[in-house]
Amino acid sequence: MTRLQALKNEALGLPEADRAALASELLDTLPAVLSDPDEGVSEALRRDAELDADAAAGLDWTILKKNLGR
Repeated sequence: MTRLQALKNEALGLPEADRAALASELLDTLPAVLSDPDEGVSEALRRDAELDADAAAGLDWTILKKNLGR
């Protein structure tokens, strides 16, 4: 068994609260997944252009709120 597998098995044996705390601490050690050089501006512009081209691809705010249960 690899060291990683042994650690994983041991972590899975922890109570839920301890697993959550460990997961949070481990995630804090990783770089942000969405660390774009432009801080996501190009993605936002791409999505905006996509909605301009096909407004039906988006969701109406009232429908979204209803689906979220608010």
